[in-house]
Amino acid sequence: MIPPAKPGGRPRKYDMREIVNAIFYLLRSGCAWQHLPDDFPKWATVYHYFRKWRDDATAQRIHDALCKQVREAAGRAPEPSAGIIDSQSVKTTEKEGRAGMMLQRK
Repeated sequence: MIPPAKPGGRPRKYDMREIVNAIFYLLRSGCAWQHLPDDFPKWATVYHYFRKWRDDATAQRIHDALCKQVREAAGRAPEPSAGIIDSQSVKTTEKEGRAGMMLQRK
């Protein structure tokens, strides 16, 4: 599901599995990009692929495929058959939300 390298360009320096592992590590640990351990590729390289895959929907396609596999492994249909909508509403202040909380400047 990961796009192949562009033809005619220089070969990739890092294995794509290492890039994916680094992204998973960052998402799981919540650390900053600059604090990525030295076992992984440079943080700027990982961030480049993360942005690229986010913007071209590669990350969403991988997510959807993994969700289907997990559902099938659990013996469920690949697509959900029902959805839940929460109709609870939260009211703001009497003075119309955020505008009412700010003091007027004179």
